[in-house]
Amino acid sequence: MYFLNRPIYARLILCCCISAGAGAAFAIAPVDSEPVVDSKVPLMGETERWSIHGQATYMLQQRNNFNSPYSGQNSLLNKSASPAEAYSLSATAFIGTRLWQGAEVYWNGEMFQGSPFDGHLTGVGGVYNGELQKGAYAQPVFYTARAFLRQTIGLGGGQEHIAGEANQLAGNLDKNRVVISYGKIATLDYFDDNAYSHDPRTDFQNASIFSMGAYGYAADTKGYTYGAVAEWYQANYILKAARLALPTVPNTAQLDYSLSKDYSNQIELTRTHEIYGRAGAVRGLFFQQRAFMGTYQNALNLAQQTNTYPPNITSVRQAATNSWGYGFNFDQALSQDIGIFGRWSWNPGAAETQTLDISKSLSGGLSVKGASWSRPYDTLGIGFAVNGISSAQISYLQDGGMTTFIGDGKLSYKPEQVLETYYSVKAYKELFISLNYQRIANPAYNAARGPVNIVGVRAHVSM
Repeated sequence: MYFLNRPIYARLILCCCISAGAGAAFAIAPVDSEPVVDSKVPLMGETERWSIHGQATYMLQQRNNFNSPYSGQNSLLNKSASPAEAYSLSATAFIGTRLWQGAEVYWNGEMFQGSPFDGHLTGVGGVYNGELQKGAYAQPVFYTARAFLRQTIGLGGGQEHIAGEANQLAGNLDKNRVVISYGKIATLDYFDDNAYSHDPRTDFQNASIFSMGAYGYAADTKGYTYGAVAEWYQANYILKAARLALPTVPNTAQLDYSLSKDYSNQIELTRTHEIYGRAGAVRGLFFQQRAFMGTYQNALNLAQQTNTYPPNITSVRQAATNSWGYGFNFDQALSQDIGIFGRWSWNPGAAETQTLDISKSLSGGLSVKGASWSRPYDTLGIGFAVNGISSAQISYLQDGGMTTFIGDGKLSYKPEQVLETYYSVKAYKELFISLNYQRIANPAYNAARGPVNIVGVRAHVSM
């Protein structure tokens, strides 16, 4: 098996996590701030004083030979030009405890090892494995993923029991409440949630399907940030607002911990509802960035004035450059086992990206549990995304410009189209094995290249 050729550290960590799962009680626990309410648990259920959870996820992907009449510095290369495999392995420990009334503190230690296709995460707008934003490491690296304080202030309205999971202690909370989190966190733990498409470790893997493609959320090179998030739960509404740190140089590791020069503001309103007794939610998000960034038009202007081609966006970076955008997101259960979801997001695409090279994105799909074929813990998912970029970025790429993630040297523009499907099997207790297929037409918005077919396998265990 290909996995047996990976470094011994990767095999040992995954095997240890799976072995631990054989004798423990597991719970699939996405790290989301919107609490999971278990209706089967009595209202005044157990209150945890502390908890320890863990997860390990391994993903292996292979790509095909595809049409590639030319390539540039940031192109996804053909199978014959570069190794055709990409993989990632992550393992995370989630530790939390209560401090005083309403206060909790959490620490997450994480290990990561992996490599994208060609050794660089380039060549597509919708990244094919969301875990690979953490970088390329031939040997495992260890770091603090999250370290934050959470304070909950009750506002009445009756109580509900919150089930325990990763970064969430079981307990009884007021239905109406304010929750404030501060420290090192992940933006997508709080924003752009979705019941059927939110976590590449358990459902869809393409970043333009499990999140809003044009949402320029705050993140360092491993996907984490620093700042404060405030959440207000009132009846069936949730209002969230945050100021989060951006890197001091786009797409690098060093965050602006002052939260005054390079930062992102966002606000999101969620309304939960029931349609014929089936749960659903709609969300609206607005975000604004202020950071050290360059704009495509300035790069084009400089190239024309100095007759220096191709244009280079890194040469026109300026402090306090602004960008903004918005997105809408919904999920809706159609039956006990079938649900649908959809997202639309947009930004002007004037400035270089802090996340994905996408300035408009439409995505959606279907999730089906396997109860009807006597596999109630299996899941079949089918999703799509159509991604686009701004006219200024199109001109920049046509003139041979490069961004952090894309650049074929020239461009025959057409929207990027992503189709993804997966089937997740409960193999043993809380060990889930998934098969995944992605088809990316017009990779990096170039009709002259592709389509790229990617097949993959994923193993995920959590406790």
